[in-house]
Amino acid sequence: MANQLLRVRDAPPIGKLWAHNFLKRQPELNIRWARRYDYQRAKFEGPKVIGEWFALVRNVKAKYGIVDDDIYNFDETGFMMGIIFAGMVVTTSDGRGKAKLAQPGNRAWATVIQGVNALGWAIPPFIALSFSFPLMSSSLNSSSSRFDALSKFFFT
Repeated sequence: MANQLLRVRDAPPIGKLWAHNFLKRQPELNIRWARRYDYQRAKFEGPKVIGEWFALVRNVKAKYGIVDDDIYNFDETGFMMGIIFAGMVVTTSDGRGKAKLAQPGNRAWATVIQGVNALGWAIPPFIALSFSFPLMSSSLNSSSSRFDALSKFFFT
């Protein structure tokens, strides 16, 4: 589009590094990774809505005598073992296909659950590693045997 506007003015076309050069001339601007953000989620993140939520939390705490020691926030994340960061993919701008990145089939997945209370102290994280049971093992073929194996793994 910029080249079309310049063509109307009989000006030379923009160069390959025009965006980079523009940003160098504008120190108040910066570039960042963009992430998709759900519109329905964004509607509930304004100052008014958040203020109403915290007023509700204060009222419930007062009504039921809940102290900060008893308020926790838990968060969960999952990741592939051995993968440090997501890769950047360059695709065509016509949007005719989704960018795909095949993951190695020999990577294990892990899930971490962390809890922190309102006063700032944390409980130890819970780390769950994915693993499979060998199909050849007759001792782990029943669901009760798998439960016993998991119980020994997590509760000993």
